[in-house]
Amino acid sequence: RVQLVESGGGSVQAGGSLRLSCVASGYIYGRNFMSWFRQSPGKEREVVAGISTGTDSGRTYYPDSVKGRFTISQDNVENKLYLQMSSLKPEDTAIYYCAAGDRLTANYGIADARSYNYWGRGTQVTVSS
Repeated sequence: RVQLVESGGGSVQAGGSLRLSCVASGYIYGRNFMSWFRQSPGKEREVVAGISTGTDSGRTYYPDSVKGRFTISQDNVENKLYLQMSSLKPEDTAIYYCAAGDRLTANYGIADARSYNYWGRGTQVTVSS
């Protein structure tokens, strides 16, 4: 059984940094993507960083809203995924989720939540002004 467990969330002031971690247990067959999503009240879940683990392994994706501030990385030996966040803004406040998609799931692209069939429970990030 696959489990994703996030950690590292917390409260910081604007301009600060946080590093989120995600530990994946269990075998994800034919893993395509691993990504970080976030969701704040009243808003849809959105991707903030993704990394391809399939045929184009290592390719990363960031939406414009976080480009240059967030960095995704992975440790394949430890089966961990990281999200380094810097220059945080109040609008970054959200619950952050780790997600993984394998070949059993339709591929709608790295930024589409439908491409992911494994999700963590999330970790809260709060950025105060």
